[in-house]
Amino acid sequence: MSEVIDSHQHFWRVARGDYGWMGEHVAALLRDFMPDDLAPLLRRAGIGRTILVQAAPTEAETDFMLDIAARTGFVAGVVGWLDLESDTFPDRLAHYRQNPLFVGLRPMLQDLDDDRFILRPRILDNLRRVAESGLAFDILAVPRHLPHVAEAVARVPALRAVIDHLGKPPVAAGDLDPWRADIAALAALPNVVCKVSGLVTEAQAEWSLQDLAPYIDHVADVFGEDRLMFGSDWPVATLAATYGEVAHAARALLGPRFGPDAMAKIFGGNAQRFYRVSR
Repeated sequence: MSEVIDSHQHFWRVARGDYGWMGEHVAALLRDFMPDDLAPLLRRAGIGRTILVQAAPTEAETDFMLDIAARTGFVAGVVGWLDLESDTFPDRLAHYRQNPLFVGLRPMLQDLDDDRFILRPRILDNLRRVAESGLAFDILAVPRHLPHVAEAVARVPALRAVIDHLGKPPVAAGDLDPWRADIAALAALPNVVCKVSGLVTEAQAEWSLQDLAPYIDHVADVFGEDRLMFGSDWPVATLAATYGEVAHAARALLGPRFGPDAMAKIFGGNAQRFYRVSR
């Protein structure tokens, strides 16, 4: 059996000051979240290791996470941030690539003014460099970005890309379209995988498994057992659920569709392979 891996979690120290998305609208998150906070939750949920993902668009954030990973046994790898528009991107990529804990990078597309940012020529050139490096590429996007993401990923077929949080479908509104077709178009690209994560914070406050089911059913259909990964999105998810509730929801909704071997992939094996972390 594969080790259970949470493919998507965050840490932050608020005083670092580069979390531009934080504010009173997420007041419950305006405190430090560090490894000692997460460790007992992982034990309780039966999860062995995690992938630590950036929460600020700075290299200081990447360094902060790599320092944590170096002294935290359960962090298997770090998805950091690098400036894809910078003239120095190739050098910075080469620098961080030397650290075996640096397993991928992620721009925060959802926070950018230009919905077509990922299609800029310089960005596409640098995505090709990411592909050549062997690193993974996480995509933080909302539904309006998905057609542009699909075009970019199709133009860089060697890029190993993952859609975070199912592309943030409008769960609270109960809408499936056009998200459903756009996710299916991404799933048709063999170099794209998907994280089953982040749904509880897209749902209404009093969400139920039935609210989440149509979205998870769809990605289960179009991506299948080899291209799905469980992620908690902790601590962002605590706005809507406990860590245990998030893990239970994913298991409850995926379990009836997939057997034990497939569930072992979704809850660990796929993340291990995609991020190329050691056993």
